[in-house]
Amino acid sequence: MDRLHAYWRIPYIEAPKDQKGNGHENPFVEMAKSDDLKKYHILWKGKYSFIVMNKYPYNCGHLLVLPLREVSDIEKLEGAEKAEFFDAVIKAKRILRKAMNPDAFNVGFNLGAKAGAGIPTHLHCHVVPRWDGDTNFMPVIADTRVLPQAMDTLWEKLIKYADE
Repeated sequence: MDRLHAYWRIPYIEAPKDQKGNGHENPFVEMAKSDDLKKYHILWKGKYSFIVMNKYPYNCGHLLVLPLREVSDIEKLEGAEKAEFFDAVIKAKRILRKAMNPDAFNVGFNLGAKAGAGIPTHLHCHVVPRWDGDTNFMPVIADTRVLPQAMDTLWEKLIKYADE
């Protein structure tokens, strides 16, 4: 029997709900304040927003774009903050295209807990690279995704394109 190991998932599975963003904790606030890009897998920081690798990705290369300020909805973004945020969404897509050459992208928001936002108090846009044939029987039969590259290794690959 073949075995797939996804050791990086167990901290999420075992974490209390508040550490998943469903309570009072918001890990994005700490990330926004930090200058340790590698620790948090941050690819880029601007004046108002930042791009980070998703710690619990749907697909290899799954990025999140967030405002530095904790704000829950796109309607609450202001002028220059809004412009930089949406420019950062395009930048995240560009980084993935140059580094990974995907066939397509999913880009979107889950606004509110009932819409699937894991951390509803802090707006974030998902930018997910997709390839022909990147879905298979594993998510359907085993409720498991197979991610072929370690986060640190992928961060090293993506960060090279963050300043372009």
